[in-house]
Amino acid sequence: MPTAHPAAWPERLWIVRHGESAGNVARNAAQAAGAPRIAVGTRDVDVPLSPRGEEQARALGRWFARGEAHGRPEVLLASPYARAMETARLFREHGGTAIPEEPICPDERLREKEFGILDGLTTSGIVSLQPEQAEFRRLLGKFYHRPPGGESWCDVIFRLRSLMDTVGLHYGGRRVMIVAHQVVVLCLRYVIERMSEAEILGIDREGDVANCSVTEYRYDPGKGRFGGLSLVRYNETAPVEESAVAVTAEPDRSAGVRG
Repeated sequence: MPTAHPAAWPERLWIVRHGESAGNVARNAAQAAGAPRIAVGTRDVDVPLSPRGEEQARALGRWFARGEAHGRPEVLLASPYARAMETARLFREHGGTAIPEEPICPDERLREKEFGILDGLTTSGIVSLQPEQAEFRRLLGKFYHRPPGGESWCDVIFRLRSLMDTVGLHYGGRRVMIVAHQVVVLCLRYVIERMSEAEILGIDREGDVANCSVTEYRYDPGKGRFGGLSLVRYNETAPVEESAVAVTAEPDRSAGVRG
């Protein structure tokens, strides 16, 4: 009977989408106006949290501090994008981590999906300004479509497999939180749960990943031959629901489409 190897897995893994960003707000305004482009005059990596997003991150920290999340992370990994790093910082400042002095570790493998020539376009903008790409995406589906200069979901999954190897190597047996982006949350589910394209796209169709929502896994020695991670909750919005700030679940700014 093979024995489990808990050191290869974190004891807990929380995956959090960043708080509402200025890009989310700008995207909504562009869609409402029927504009082809989203009016954010900065690189996507530099887009900050909105004031509401900042409060969502604080609420998340307070929720963890109260013990609502089966413990608090010892390790905090984040996308290097400003909105994710700021979410992690505010979360830590409001009691979310078990080791307050532990630095936030930025990891570029957790960055937003890159949209290439479609970056900053609304859905209608893609159709009107990049009709060939709109057709390619329709034919191939978002899982495999790679716009020029950008990534497909498969490209994101490739880098996240490497990320999970690093988590197992350096943070086995510890409590880990990842702060990243909507597509990263979904693609990590695909990797961890060994899903098919149809399964993860079915989850995606059910709705957006909410800002500052919590997806949680725990180590389960009985999962598979050598143990593994079992899903405890997905897209949990209680941290934000229990605060005075609204729950938001807008797609990210890039390309104006979910994913």
